[in-house]
Amino acid sequence: MIALSANGIRHVLLDADGVLQHRPGGWESAFEEWLGVRANVFLEEMFAAEKPAIRGERDAVEVLGEVLDRYGVTASPDEVFESVWHRIEPVPASLDLVRRLRAAGFGVHLGTNQSLRRAAYMREELGYDDLFDVSCYSAELGLAKPDPAYFRRALELIGAPPEQVLFVDDVEPNVDGAREVGMAGIHWHLRDGHDQLEKLLAEHGVVPAPA
Repeated sequence: MIALSANGIRHVLLDADGVLQHRPGGWESAFEEWLGVRANVFLEEMFAAEKPAIRGERDAVEVLGEVLDRYGVTASPDEVFESVWHRIEPVPASLDLVRRLRAAGFGVHLGTNQSLRRAAYMREELGYDDLFDVSCYSAELGLAKPDPAYFRRALELIGAPPEQVLFVDDVEPNVDGAREVGMAGIHWHLRDGHDQLEKLLAEHGVVPAPA
């Protein structure tokens, strides 16, 4: 039976990077081996170039190879991708919160912008399919946050009206996109601390089971 908060929330939709997991050392440091002081500029270009891959329209490694070529980096794109994008650390406190929310009777779902390759890694190697009720990977949906169409599709997959879903993301425009379709939204990052997240959830009547 799905729980119902005092505010009518029955489901929690969580972002991955910055909410559920993180990349140790950050993104910029990951590329310093190959790009040195150019790592920051490279990252800006890479994140812009990979948007089609995030929507499932292109292969992420192919896009990475093209950007590496422009910077004169001869390393294998496959090796770079695995070294950087597959180095993910789920945060124990976030995983515990997911389990406690589910124990309290809430539907708990994953809503994340990922390429098909990284989505497969998260499903198969990190076991996220067993952790969440519904997983909404952008590349599989063909839509990406903050596009309101992404959230409408997520609602279809969850099988709930927007007023019953609370979305948590570390990127404010993504939270705005969720609110645009009628979801409640929380802007939160791992660095804000899980005590703060639980306070924000409680403001929406969402209280996890005791630890």
